[in-house]
Amino acid sequence: MDAAPDTINPIIVAGAGPVGLIAALALARAGFAVQLLGPPSNTGDARTTALMAPALDYLATLGLDSEFGGRSAALRTMRIIDATQRLIRSPTVTFHAAEIGRESFGENIPNSVLLDLLTQAVAAELGIERVTASVRAWELGSEKVVALLDNGGRCEGLLAVAADGRGSPAREAAGIRSVGHPYPQSALVLSFEHARPHADTSNEFHTEMGPFTQVPLPGQSSSLVWVVSPTEADRLAAMDDAQLAEQIEQRMQSMLGRISLLPGRQIYPLTARMPVTFARNRIALVGEAAHVFPPIGAQGLNLGIRDVQALARIVASSAEDPGAERVMRSFNQARRADVMARNGAVNLLNRSLLSDLLPAQLARSAGLGLLEKLGPLRAFFMREGMQPGSGLRDLWEKVGRQRA
Repeated sequence: MDAAPDTINPIIVAGAGPVGLIAALALARAGFAVQLLGPPSNTGDARTTALMAPALDYLATLGLDSEFGGRSAALRTMRIIDATQRLIRSPTVTFHAAEIGRESFGENIPNSVLLDLLTQAVAAELGIERVTASVRAWELGSEKVVALLDNGGRCEGLLAVAADGRGSPAREAAGIRSVGHPYPQSALVLSFEHARPHADTSNEFHTEMGPFTQVPLPGQSSSLVWVVSPTEADRLAAMDDAQLAEQIEQRMQSMLGRISLLPGRQIYPLTARMPVTFARNRIALVGEAAHVFPPIGAQGLNLGIRDVQALARIVASSAEDPGAERVMRSFNQARRADVMARNGAVNLLNRSLLSDLLPAQLARSAGLGLLEKLGPLRAFFMREGMQPGSGLRDLWEKVGRQRA
C-alpha cells in the first residue's frame, strides 16, 4: 500500500527494482517495519534472469513459487563451446545438474514476470509501506538516516538499504567511493523462437569478442546475450529480423534449427564497478549499488540476492538498531570476499576471451580441458558457481566420510 509521506520506520529501502523488492520482503519477514521508496520499475525490460537454485530456495522462503507458475524454464544442462578461430582451442565442456544431485541448476525467467510477481508479494506484505515518490536527497546522522522525497515528504529510519542502482545516490550520500572501468564491449539482448527443442540446455559459445549465450525459456524459445564490440552491437541491432535470425542461427551452428526473433532488442554497454566498502553511515549497499558485472556467468541478481540474505541475517541480531556501526562492519565483511571473488572470476574469463596472447589461450584451454576430463573437478566448480563455499563443504564432507 502507499503510505503517508511522513513516516518513521526502522528500515528504509531505496529502489523498487527486483533487489529492492526482495530486500523489502526479506526484512519485513525478519520482523522489521519497512518503507519501500521509489517509482515502479520498468516492466518493459526484455531481458531474462537465470536464477540459480540457492537463490530460488531463498525466494521460496519469502513465499515465491520457485517455478514461477510455469513462466520460467529449467536449466538442467550447461555447455561451453569454443567458437574462436584461434590456434589454441578449448574442448567443449558440458555440465549436468544431475552430476551434483540436483534436478536443475536453476530457472531462467523474464525480468518482467519476476518483477510482476515480486510487486504482488510486496503489496500483500503487511510489514511493508510503499511510497512511490523518489528520494531527492539524504540527510545522514549518527542516530538515524533521513530520506527527503521529491513530493515534499521525508522518511526517517535507523537503516537505509541502497537498492537504487549502479548510479546509487544513496551510496554517494554515504560517502562511499566506487571504483570500476568500462569494457570494450556491449551486450545485445533479445529472445527468439526455434524449430528444435532446447532440452533445458544453455549453450555458451566463446568467441574472440566475448560470449554468445543462449538460455532456455518456456516452450521452444530462448533468450540470448551476445557480447560484441559496441560498433558490432549497433550493426547487429540495425539488421532486419530475417538477417539477424540468420546470423544467430549460424552462430549456434543450427543446433536449434530455424530461428525467428521475438519483439524487443536491447543493447547494454559492459562495465564493472565495486565500492570500497559495502556499508557506511547507516547505509548498506545491495544489488547494482554494490556491484556491477558484465552479463557473464549468471552473477548479477544471484549476487544481489546473496547481499539481501546476508543483510537480513545480520540485522536480525541487532533489532534494536539495525543501522549500528557493528552491523555496518559485519555486512561489509560478509559481502566483500564473495563479491571480489566473483568480480575476479568474471574479469578473468572475459579478458581471456579478448586476449590474443598465446599463454592466455593455453591457460584457458588447459583449464577447460581439465574440467572436461575430471568429473570431481567439474562438480566442485558447479557447486562453487551456484553457492560460494558449497564446493569446499562437499569436498570436506567426502574427506570426512573416507576417514571414518
